[in-house]
Amino acid sequence: MNKIIAATGLAVVMAVSAGSSAFAADTMIQANQVRANKIIGSSVYDRQNQDVASVKDLILDKDGKVADVVLSYGSTAGIGGKYVAVPFASLKLNNNRLTLDQTKDQLAAMPQYKLEDKMTGSGEGPVPATGGHATSAPKQ
Repeated sequence: MNKIIAATGLAVVMAVSAGSSAFAADTMIQANQVRANKIIGSSVYDRQNQDVASVKDLILDKDGKVADVVLSYGSTAGIGGKYVAVPFASLKLNNNRLTLDQTKDQLAAMPQYKLEDKMTGSGEGPVPATGGHATSAPKQ
């Protein structure tokens, strides 16, 4: 009887240990991950080391993965300029610095990205606590 109790106890300890080691990997940021607040607001440089834009926002797809990065381009002291979107994969992160292959001229030629959709309310204000559904489309 004591052997059964000891074996059961050992099995429980091993199961808990195995589960906690798998859980430990999810309790801290990994080397291949980066925090969103380290990206949003960061300057973006081209290959010639010129500051060409800054990160305004990150656009997530329905699976929660970053699909696009919205850049603020052409503004002076936060005035003027426009937003453009580039795929997240086009940014390179090296030593906490974001680099993009596009030049200022290429960014200027890109279409403007709109962060809000006035017809659906998408992108406006905080997500409601009731599940993120727009209450009604604004009237025009």
